[in-house]
Amino acid sequence: MTGIDVVYACAGLGALCAAVLPTALAKRPLSLPMVFLVAGFLVFLLPLDALPALDPVRHRSLVEHLTEVCVVVALMGAGLAINRPPGRRAWSTTWRLLGLAMPLTILFTAAVAGWLVGWPPAVALMVAAALAPTDPVLAAEVRVGEPTDDEDDEDEVRFALTSEAGLNDGLAFPFVLAAVALTTASATGWSTDGLWHWVWSDILVRSVVGLAVGFGVGRLLGWMFFQASWKALRLSEHREGFVALAATFTAYGLTELLHGYGFVAVFVAACTIRNAERAHRYHRVMHAFTDQVERLLTAVVLFLVGGFIADGGLAALTWRGAVLGLVLFLLIRPAVGWAVQIRGIATGKERVVIAVFGIWGVGSFFYLAYALGEADFAAPTRELWAVGCGLWAVVTFTVLLSVLVHGVAATPVTARLDRSSPDR
Repeated sequence: MTGIDVVYACAGLGALCAAVLPTALAKRPLSLPMVFLVAGFLVFLLPLDALPALDPVRHRSLVEHLTEVCVVVALMGAGLAINRPPGRRAWSTTWRLLGLAMPLTILFTAAVAGWLVGWPPAVALMVAAALAPTDPVLAAEVRVGEPTDDEDDEDEVRFALTSEAGLNDGLAFPFVLAAVALTTASATGWSTDGLWHWVWSDILVRSVVGLAVGFGVGRLLGWMFFQASWKALRLSEHREGFVALAATFTAYGLTELLHGYGFVAVFVAACTIRNAERAHRYHRVMHAFTDQVERLLTAVVLFLVGGFIADGGLAALTWRGAVLGLVLFLLIRPAVGWAVQIRGIATGKERVVIAVFGIWGVGSFFYLAYALGEADFAAPTRELWAVGCGLWAVVTFTVLLSVLVHGVAATPVTARLDRSSPDR
C-alpha cells in the first residue's frame, strides 16, 4: 500500500461523506466537523506506514494556505447567504460584537495568558488574537441558511453569528500584526512611531483598502452578473455556480496586492453582490457551489486536525494551556459576548446563545500559522513551544473543545430557540 493510495481512498470516502452527512445529521446532536475530526483521529491511529507524519511546524506554509483558502470560501458563502441589508440598526448586534466583544476578548485572553501561562506580551497577544475571532467555517448549525428574497427571514442568533464571523476574521489581523510588531520591538526598542504606524497603517489604511476593494469588486461584479447589456457578461443567466470562486479570489487577491485585509474584502464583496439584485435566484446557485467547496475543504482540514491529535499533537499541552482554553471558552467569550449586547435588539435567550456560540475553528489555525511565519516568537519558557508544539497544542485544544461542545449543543439549542420564537 502506497501513501497516494491511502490519500485517494480517504479523498473519495471523505467527499461521499461530505455529501451525505449534512442531511443524515440534520436534527441530531452531531456536526460534520465532529465526524471528520473523529475520522481523522481514528484513521491515523491505524498501523499504516503510508500515512504521513503531520507536522504543522515543518509544513507551516501549507497549513497557512490551506486554511486561508478554506476561510475565504466560507466568507463568500456567508456573505451571499445573508438576507438582511446592512444598516446601523439592523446590524447593531454585529457592530457590538465586532467593536466591543472582539477587542475585549483579546485583551482578557492576553491578560490571562500572560498571568497564568507566563507568556511574553507578544506571544500572549498573538494567541489571543488567533483565538478571538469566531469562525465562519465550522458554524453551519448556527448560521443563516441559503439566500431567500425575504429580508426578515433570519432570526437574530443566526444572523448575528454569521455576520460576526464574516467580518471579525479580517478585523483580527491588526492585533496579530501588533503581536508581530511587539516581537520586533523587543529586539530593536520601543518607539511612538511604531505605535502610530500600527494605528495608521495596520488598523486604518488596511481596513479601508479591504472595505473599498470589496465594495468596488462587489459593485462591478453585481452589475456584470445582473445588469450588463452584453449577454455573455450577464452571468446570472448562465447559472454557473463556480463564478462565486472567481468573485472570491478576485476580491481577495486584489486586496492583498494593495496591502489591505483580504478577508474583509471577500465578505464585503459577497454582501455587495447580494445587494445588487436581492431577489434573484442566482444567489442560491453561487451559494450552493461555495457551500459544496467549503464542505470539502472543511473535511480535509478537520481530518488532518484529527490526525494531528492522533499523532500526539496535544502532547505539549500543559495544564496551564488547557486552563487558558477553558477560561476563554467558558468565561471570557460568554461573559463579554453577553455584556456587549445589553440594551441591544436581541432578546434575553438570543443574547445568551449569541454569547455562548462563539465557535473557534479554521481561522485560528490560519492566524497562528501566519504569525509564526512573520516573526520569531520563541521564548525562554518550556510551555512556549521551543520549536512550536506548545502554541499549536493550545490552539488545537481550544478548537477541539469548540468543535465537540458546540457541535453537540448547536442543534438542540437552536431547535429549542426556534420553537420559542413566534416568527419561526
